[in-house]
Formats: sequence, structure tokens, C-alpha cells
Amino acid sequence: MFTSILLFLVILSVLVFVHEFGHFIVAKKSGMKVEEFGFGFPPRAFSIRRGGTVYSVNWIPLGGFVKIKGESGDQRHEPDSFAAKPAWKRFAVLIAGVTMNFLLASVLLTAGFMVGLPTALDEDLPSGAVVSAPRMQVMTVADGSPASAAGLVAGDEVVSLDAKTFDTAKDARDYIAKNGDAGIDVVAKKGDGAFVTSRVVSADIEGVGVHGFGVGLVKTGLVSFPIHLAVVHGVSSAWMYTAEVARSFVDLVKNLVVHQSVSVDLSGPVGIAVMTGQVAGMGAVYVLQFAALLSVNLAVVNVLPFPALDGGRILFLLIEVLRRKAVNHRVEAIVHNVGFGLLMTLVILVTYRDFVKFGGQMWGAVKALVGA
Repeated sequence: MFTSILLFLVILSVLVFVHEFGHFIVAKKSGMKVEEFGFGFPPRAFSIRRGGTVYSVNWIPLGGFVKIKGESGDQRHEPDSFAAKPAWKRFAVLIAGVTMNFLLASVLLTAGFMVGLPTALDEDLPSGAVVSAPRMQVMTVADGSPASAAGLVAGDEVVSLDAKTFDTAKDARDYIAKNGDAGIDVVAKKGDGAFVTSRVVSADIEGVGVHGFGVGLVKTGLVSFPIHLAVVHGVSSAWMYTAEVARSFVDLVKNLVVHQSVSVDLSGPVGIAVMTGQVAGMGAVYVLQFAALLSVNLAVVNVLPFPALDGGRILFLLIEVLRRKAVNHRVEAIVHNVGFGLLMTLVILVTYRDFVKFGGQMWGAVKALVGA
């Protein structure tokens, strides 16, 4: 667990650095004064000053910020102020962080496709694709299911079912549907390379799918491309990830408004740290893919038209352009501060739920660390 948290913080630091560097470099190139470029949230741990900018490292390692002169709408009459620049330059600065996160995801996925990225093989692959290390992989395991009781976890490789191998996940699911009630001997390869044989019998349990087994299977392999095709598929995959994440947020908002319920399992920093550890156990290329997905998530979240986020500031800029008059900077500052407070409240609530859900794992990691 400690390693998972450390890896998560490293990934988060890279994502935040790239995002904030986008704001920083475009602001600098646009003639704006950057007062501070900070990692994490205050209180401040240490800082240095270079060229009129304070570069700081802060104690709460869950984000970062770039403080640009006049970004709250004040100091409009000073030429190096954000507020003094034309609307297109301000928009360029605001959208730069999101753009950099998308570009980072594209670079990560391109690198992944050059060495071989985990991809589902149940559909036809594009021309030029080279497949290696095909395997039947466990993607999901339902809580309380026979598969869970047998010790199967996401990331396991299903080597055989009753000593039989299958070319597609559909063939494996059909076999489970036909023979699961009588019990199936499942040979699985764990993340540490160990082989485990379990007898799994289907059960009629509410909410347990895949014919009562409770396991989601997919045939995967490492798919690679020549470098010119890797770039194409890296960028197109980043767009696909972006569309899926955006669709998930739309569904989330729709369900909150229409059904007053949340249809997805939200996770905060603790939950994502746990997921990072699970992904790390599957291999380095999976971490690469997961980091790309997190980068896309960061981009989509920041472009939402919510106060304190980049999208919220873009919304105020759009209102200014339509009105041909800036919103009072004090009003805008209050709105963003309230929005930031609401976001922090949401983070605290989700983090508390993560502690309730994953507290046992974290306490076990702490005891192991102390015992070591």
C-alpha cells in the first residue's frame, strides 16, 4: 500500500506539473507576469525566486497552481497583468493546462503502442498491428461471487478452464454458462507469476453476472505499431478516452438531476492510490495506460464550467466577450472562492468514503511498515 501511494503521488506530480507548466509557459509567452508556480497546496514547504517568479513546493501534495498577476480581474491597467491582455490570449492561457494534459496522454499512449499496449482482442485490429503475449484476463470480479471466494482478482490471467484453453472471451463465457453449475477447475496465473487452481461453482446470487461466476473476462494482448502508426493510434486513443470520460460526466450529472443518485463509483485520492497499486501489479505498460487515463480525467474535470476550475474561468471570459464588459473582479473572486470551497468539501467527503472502503488495506500497510 505504501508503494501504491508513493507511485500515485509520482504520477500525480507529473500530471500536475504538465498541466501547470501549460498555464505557466503560455502566460510567460503572452507577456504576463507569473507571480508563483507551486506544487501542492499551502502551507509552503520551501521556495526559490527566479526572474520575478516564486517557485514553491507545498505540504499538501494533491495538486498545484500557477498564480498569474491580475488573474482575478484586478490590475487591468498594468500591461503585464492577465486582465490587461486581449481575450484570446487569456483564453489561450486558461486552456493551456487542459491541452497539455491531452498531449501528455497522447504521448504516453504513443509510447505504449510503440512497445505494446494492452488491448482487447475480441474485435478486429487495425492494419499494421502486431500482437504479442495474448491471454485471457480477469477484468472484474463481483463482490461476494464464487470467483471472489475462490481468490480470483482483477488482473489475473485465466490459463485454462477444466484444462481447456479458448481463443476468445465469448468462447470462455459460453463454456462457463454450460458447465458452471457442475463446477469448473480454473487455473489462474497471479501477478507474481504463481499458478493457482481453484474449483469454482456458479451460484444464483443477485447482482452476480457472467452466468453466476461473477467474473468478467476479456482476451487481451500487447498490441504494437510502427512508430508512424503508433502516433496516429496514440492520438486517436487519447480522443477516445476523452470522449468516454466526458460521456461519463454527462451521465453522472444527468443521474444526479433526474434520479438524485450516483450511477458510478466515485473515488478520491485514496481510492485512486489503491487502484494505482492494483494496476502496478499488472505491469509497467498498464501503469502507462492508467497514467494516460488519469491525465485525460484531469483535463476533462478542469474544462468543466464550474467556478475555480479552468472551465469556470473560461465561462467568465465568455460572459465578458458577450457583454463586452468584464464581470466585477470582486464578484468573480467570490464565485471562484465559493467554488473552490465546494470542490474541497467534495474531495473530503469522497476521501472519507475511500477511507471507510479501503481503511483495512491502509491499516495493514501501516502495520507492515512499522513492523518492518
